Amino acid sequence: MIPSSLTERTRLRDMMRVFAKSKSLVPPIDMVQLRELTREFIDSYGVDEQLNDWLMVGIHNSVWEDTVAGIPYDRRLLLLPKCLSHSKSCEGEIDELGLLCHQCGRCVIPDLQDYADRLGVLSIVAEGFTSVIELIENQVVDAVIGVSCLDSLEKAFPLLVNHAVPGIAIPLNVSGCHDTTVDVEYVKRLLPMHSDRTVSLIKYDAVREKMKRWFDTDALQRWFPKDDATACMALEWLTADGKRWRPFLLTAVYQALTGNEDVPEEVQMAAIAIECFHKASLVHDDIQDGDEERYGQPTVYAKHGTAIAINVGDYLLGMGYKLLAGCGNPELIQVIADAHISLCVGQGRELICTHTDKPAELSLRDVIDIFRYKTVPAFQVALELGLICAGGGKSPLRNVLKDYSEALGIAYQLNDDIDDDYDDTTVANRPSAIYAYRKEHPEKTHEEVIDDLRSLSERYHQDALNILGKVQSLELKRLLFQTTEKIRKR
Repeated sequence: MIPSSLTERTRLRDMMRVFAKSKSLVPPIDMVQLRELTREFIDSYGVDEQLNDWLMVGIHNSVWEDTVAGIPYDRRLLLLPKCLSHSKSCEGEIDELGLLCHQCGRCVIPDLQDYADRLGVLSIVAEGFTSVIELIENQVVDAVIGVSCLDSLEKAFPLLVNHAVPGIAIPLNVSGCHDTTVDVEYVKRLLPMHSDRTVSLIKYDAVREKMKRWFDTDALQRWFPKDDATACMALEWLTADGKRWRPFLLTAVYQALTGNEDVPEEVQMAAIAIECFHKASLVHDDIQDGDEERYGQPTVYAKHGTAIAINVGDYLLGMGYKLLAGCGNPELIQVIADAHISLCVGQGRELICTHTDKPAELSLRDVIDIFRYKTVPAFQVALELGLICAGGGKSPLRNVLKDYSEALGIAYQLNDDIDDDYDDTTVANRPSAIYAYRKEHPEKTHEEVIDDLRSLSERYHQDALNILGKVQSLELKRLLFQTTEKIRKR
């Protein structure tokens, strides 16, 4: 339901703005938090519950308003729906980008587009927010001021929220596909919003592209001697396929906290080092698990044998410590050493439990405990090193990142087990949440087991998002929010 009068809509918008300011919220906020805030607003001010969806949009707008005001006009987009046009006499044409307005003056669209154009704000007339996400991902715009019917917003809104898009959504005053209306003066008040604090959002895809160059064979040659066989094998494995999540997160956290687009050499060295440690662990993992293929290619163990593979893994570990030592900050080495030990403890528990004549029956609690040692450090160490490189090693933020990493790491590994969905023979030889939970609940069907574990994974994901409420940096929160959602989509 939508408030019936402009006076009531204006009153509620002003109240929501005051309410959001009183919470000192740093965007982005997730759907669960947004629902809780809306519930609190309704209870505190005695507002009609039927306005819930409209209020959710308004509170979300109020949280993002200061950020959008700081984004330059030429990085903003005004999105208008075709249903604002005069349905019977519109002369506009539709192409792949949306409506090509002929400026006939029979509706409010040309007036709003002209106003946006004078400010330097890009505008399009199209249905839905999918095109907006594409424009943002292609780095055409950073923020959106979008007009849409409440029904469409209910479907598209989670898309905006989950992508942490700086934006303001303005519901139409009536739902329907023809001859709708919007509070034009409200749109015109929002379009020229301006802040003295310019917001320049980090383009994390650009961070990835920059980072890829660090892992080019020629770029890495300075540390890996061409005339040494072990160095060449280690370099070949280091430059093999992989998502390189760890070096990306390290670099992105550094940039989020410092705002520096130019990444110093010591940060690059730390990023390369963390990938050395990761690739070394994979070499050793493949030996211990007898895996002969990774990334669609033979593993080092399958290609060169156990003895050489162990040596290549050890070489990468040594190179990682050498690179970190060259960064000039012993705290980096301490963090990596702690993570290295944790990984070995987790791997040891897995091996002791599974690599015996009679594999131990692990409970779900046991499996999750192994996840804490093996998977959580993969996230935590990347985030911590980025924080230390940014000069925040003693910050309370370090504990926040630790708690966030634990929740996200467990959610990630639960998702991984669900995606793999091993059969009983396979999972009996490795810690699997599916196998452990099924043994604890023999009365449940396979589908019920999977559903329960998906719910458990979702709870850990939500825990991770809740922890981000303690993060006061817009950029860091955006980064971690988007990271959480990408892991969730896996």
